[in-house]
Amino acid sequence: MKKGLKDYMELETLIKKATQLKEKTVAVAAAEDEEVIEAVVEAIKHNLAHFLLFGDRENIIELLETKGQDLSKHEKISIIHTISSEKSCEQAVKAVSSNDAEVLMKGNVPTATILKAVLNKDYGLRTGKVLSHVAVFEVKGYDRFTIVTDAAMNIAPDLEQKVQIINNSVSIARSIGIDTPKVAPIAAVEVVNPSMQATLDAAALTQMNRRGQIKNCIVDGPLALDNAVSHVAAKHKGITSDVAGQADILLVPTIEVGNTLYKSLIYFANAKVGAVIAGAKAPIVLTSRADSSESKLFSLALAVCSA
Repeated sequence: MKKGLKDYMELETLIKKATQLKEKTVAVAAAEDEEVIEAVVEAIKHNLAHFLLFGDRENIIELLETKGQDLSKHEKISIIHTISSEKSCEQAVKAVSSNDAEVLMKGNVPTATILKAVLNKDYGLRTGKVLSHVAVFEVKGYDRFTIVTDAAMNIAPDLEQKVQIINNSVSIARSIGIDTPKVAPIAAVEVVNPSMQATLDAAALTQMNRRGQIKNCIVDGPLALDNAVSHVAAKHKGITSDVAGQADILLVPTIEVGNTLYKSLIYFANAKVGAVIAGAKAPIVLTSRADSSESKLFSLALAVCSA
């Protein structure tokens, strides 16, 4: 990035990148939600995607009209009426499974309900891989995106699950232009301690990467958070590494660590974020009701880039 411009990576670049790709279709389950509709409208303004909106037709139309949308002149929105949130999830997932859409998005419905449809053996989006949450943060002062995984899906992943979580996050990173992402398995310390499983897993992941078992990235750990993101901290502790101080992906050991880091970046650092669930047949935008419409828009852009 040229000096004199922003000294940090902006998620707006994902929107620009997504609009340069072949236009995708997003299936939204239970779309009758104000924040979701606002994100859909913004996405359409940016020519991000077409949308199939599943849910209560009258409520969806009413919400669209409050956002100034005239459906009689709209070519990018189709509404499919459903009688329940369960049916909405089922039909949205089927739309993706049958290739009528390339991205799935959660609307006003519990996460468990949409995941039940995603994991359905007959029409779901299972691939046999671990599903994991990949969040891409814009943090002021950092000249790269900070990718955190997994903050929402896997509670206490074992070594094999961590391999798949890395693979999922590397796939997302590569889709947004980070060709060889640097992965830091995070622990409380930067040395292997037999009493701390996170450090043992980190060392194993590092060796697996060096032997070609984990590809398209550089893995080095264990690293404490400061050593992973700060050159100064890494130098102070005498850590020489291709990853220390310049990690693209922070692989957390448990969901509590990931969830706390995720929310700390938002509430303490005022970071912006876009996130998807990776590992299914298509990216899933599984945002929280607490997420802003801006976050939903960034998540849509991320999903379109990775679809």
